[in-house]
Amino acid sequence: MNRTKAILAASIVAMTLSACGSNSLFSRQRPDEMAVSRQAPLVVPPDFSLTPPAPGAARPGNETTAEQTLRALFGGESPRSPAEDAIIGSADGARADPGIRSQVGSPDTQVVDKGLVTRDIIAAPQGDGREASASIPGA
Repeated sequence: MNRTKAILAASIVAMTLSACGSNSLFSRQRPDEMAVSRQAPLVVPPDFSLTPPAPGAARPGNETTAEQTLRALFGGESPRSPAEDAIIGSADGARADPGIRSQVGSPDTQVVDKGLVTRDIIAAPQGDGREASASIPGA
């Protein structure tokens, strides 16, 4: 039994060492640090066709950096697809008020009183409803 274990261990060691034979850490090809190619230096173009700005003229880019960032991230407005036009048309989107989000919280908004039932439903405790009971008022 010991002889079998020794033969098995020797064969495992031999296979492990044979796997390392072709991949030596010291004989691999490395880049040569001294063989660096030189690049041509940057050259100023000989012709400057830029015209100097006129005194008092507006700057050509009147966008703020925030506007430039938004334009770079999201681009301009893209045209609507026919499917979007159909959905907006069926929802009567031409009559939609673009400022509705700012008007929702205004003090002029009329609120409908739905009674105590809605308040009780919203304030009901969470659960599976086993303890819930129904009653008919006046019966």
